[in-house]
Amino acid sequence: MTTVHEPEATLVLIKPDGVRRNLIGEVLARIERKGYKVTGLKMVVADRALLEEHYEEHVDRPFFGALCDFMASGPTVAVRVEGNRVIEGFRSLAGETNPTTARPGTIRGDFGRDWGTAAVENIVHGSDSTLSAERELRIWFGGGDDAPESEA
Repeated sequence: MTTVHEPEATLVLIKPDGVRRNLIGEVLARIERKGYKVTGLKMVVADRALLEEHYEEHVDRPFFGALCDFMASGPTVAVRVEGNRVIEGFRSLAGETNPTTARPGTIRGDFGRDWGTAAVENIVHGSDSTLSAERELRIWFGGGDDAPESEA
C-alpha cells in the first residue's frame, strides 16, 4: 500500500551569517532543485521580541542570549517553503546543527564551520515538526502582532 503525504509548509531562515556571506541564492537554489516551492520570502532585521518568541523553548539554555544577539546582528531571510514532506526534506538538505560534523553536500556541511563564536553560526534554520512550522510561520509571516516589526 502506498502512503500519500499531504503537502506541508515549513519555515526556513537564512541566518545573518548566510546573508553576510551572500549564500541566499545558493540556499534558495538548493530548495528549488529539490523540487520544493517557495511561497513566501522576505528579508527582516529581527528585533529581540520576535527572536525571543521564536526561540522560546531555549529560554533557559545557556546559549539563548548569544543566539538572540547573533540573530539580531544583521538581516535574516525568512522563507515559506511548501512540498510533500518538506520539513523532513529541508532538514536533510540543511544537515546537522553542528556545522563541523555536518556532512558534505548539505548546506551546513558545505558552507558552515566553527567560527569560535558564542552562538553556533550555521547558515540556516528549518522547522523541526509540523507544530513548530505552523507556530514559526505565524511568527514570521502571520501578520498582526506576530509580524516582524522592521524589514530591510
